[in-house]
Amino acid sequence: MFFMIYVSSATQPFSTEQLRDLLSVSRANNTTLNISGMLLYKDGNFMQSLEGEESVVRALYEKISLDNRHKGTLVLLQDNVEVRQFPDWSMGFKNLDNENNESLPGYNELMNYRFTGEEFSANPTQAQKLLLSFKKNMG
Repeated sequence: MFFMIYVSSATQPFSTEQLRDLLSVSRANNTTLNISGMLLYKDGNFMQSLEGEESVVRALYEKISLDNRHKGTLVLLQDNVEVRQFPDWSMGFKNLDNENNESLPGYNELMNYRFTGEEFSANPTQAQKLLLSFKKNMG
């Protein structure tokens, strides 16, 4: 099983409705492609984990990186694992905008970081820990 974690910045902030639409399309596509993962959105930035067959994940990432709704796509971490980290989610999601992050179950100071990549480049496994903390606390 291959996984990839990347960050990107929206060219314009996404509304709640636009995020809902993005998730609806992504979940349908990911189910068809046998991709699972997690998406976080904060301050116009995305952090996403994708997992599945390596060639499929890489092809999906290439398609995502060409999407004109965002820019500055940066892969933080990629590797092979024995089992899926998000097996039950075609795309788990958490919008961290306008949240009192400190009141969220499993609060981690990483939630205060912007998802531009600068904060996570020195230690990309921090991104993985952040995503997995949401998995643990969301269900």
